[in-house]
Amino acid sequence: MPLKSYRPITPSLRQLTRLVKSEVTKNKPEKSLIVSKKGSVGRSGGRVSVRHRQAGVKKYYRIIDFKRDKQNIPAKVVAIEYDPNRGPNVALLSYADGEKRYILAPEGLAVGAVVVSAEKAEPEIGNAMQLMNIPLGVAIHNIELNPGRGGQMVRGAGLGARLLAKEERYVNIKLPSGETRKVLGVCYATIGVLGNADLRHVNIGKAGRNRKLGWRPQVRGVAMPDPGKHPHAGSYKTTGIGMPSPKSPWGWKTRGKKTRRRTHTSKFILGKGKGR
Repeated sequence: MPLKSYRPITPSLRQLTRLVKSEVTKNKPEKSLIVSKKGSVGRSGGRVSVRHRQAGVKKYYRIIDFKRDKQNIPAKVVAIEYDPNRGPNVALLSYADGEKRYILAPEGLAVGAVVVSAEKAEPEIGNAMQLMNIPLGVAIHNIELNPGRGGQMVRGAGLGARLLAKEERYVNIKLPSGETRKVLGVCYATIGVLGNADLRHVNIGKAGRNRKLGWRPQVRGVAMPDPGKHPHAGSYKTTGIGMPSPKSPWGWKTRGKKTRRRTHTSKFILGKGKGR
């Protein structure tokens, strides 16, 4: 999707950029596929459990079909809709038997297209099939880690993985992080790269919009006056953090320290990703 900028009539419009949502249909969401969300975010028993989060504006959660378990029944794309809970848009499918479901909308999927989920199908955008039946080099998303559990990997805006090789029971997949991972060939994945790739270049423009999206301000530790709040806190002058290495609010070193545990590693990870 292209980006739209604005004339700087006000300070908040000077840097503001938004996605041009020309492909999004103006239909209301399917009532049978939405549920209300809890109002509180980042709190547990009234205490802050996740910093920098708040409820934001009221949103309805769209029930997404990550499993694609409706086999061998063609479905027509009747709408491409905005989803406030995730980066990519969602596509509303209408199956031949009358049932409707939401799926993540890959780039290039348009209203009127027909998709299907089967063990073996044509490698076309929006179709879901087993990894062992997908040709090598094809871009995929919404990848299962365990058969029948539903897609858990590669679900963000603009993301896509690549099928590198096939072995006896497993296939090798290169993830967007650069990591190469081994997955069972009977797991399902969907063909295509997810849309809204330009979402990473969007400029929010002002703090109020971030508040509506559910984000609170993020204060630097060195700017905090109370030393009990952060290891960097306690100085009103610009004297630095007063220690050799920056630390997290909980005292962990934040640069150069490896966080992956050797004893809890996975034999299915064949290659490291970027920066690991």
